[in-house]
Amino acid sequence: MRLYRWFKELLVAHNLWDVFTYVFFGGWTTVVNIVVFAGATKLGLSWIIANFLAWLLSVLFAFVTNKLWVFHSHVPDFSALLGEMVLFFGARIVSLGIDYGCMFLFIDGLHFSNLVAKLLTQVVIVVANYAFSKFIIFRHKPTDK
Repeated sequence: MRLYRWFKELLVAHNLWDVFTYVFFGGWTTVVNIVVFAGATKLGLSWIIANFLAWLLSVLFAFVTNKLWVFHSHVPDFSALLGEMVLFFGARIVSLGIDYGCMFLFIDGLHFSNLVAKLLTQVVIVVANYAFSKFIIFRHKPTDK
């Protein structure tokens, strides 16, 4: 427990705690995305449909983890929560476009395997989604009124 506190204090002192928790939960979000994608393609779904299912489930997972444990966003009422959700899903729709663009490039253009394309695409998506979440969606901290 002391090691955890020391580690957290070190990252907080260098303004890196948000980045660490985002990478941690983003890693789990990526796992959700890849597992759903791989499972859906194994079941015979096209990569296009499998990609959408993977996106949908990982976005739901990401919203909860980003809101509660990464950016600690607390809003005063349901309409503010709804506003965060609209921004979050809107930004994720933009990143879904980036996702499909990369997937088409890697699979149809460069002839990579579906899974390799998915792994490479996730790197681009994680960076884009962090910027959307940090600077647009969850910019309010618990001390904001």
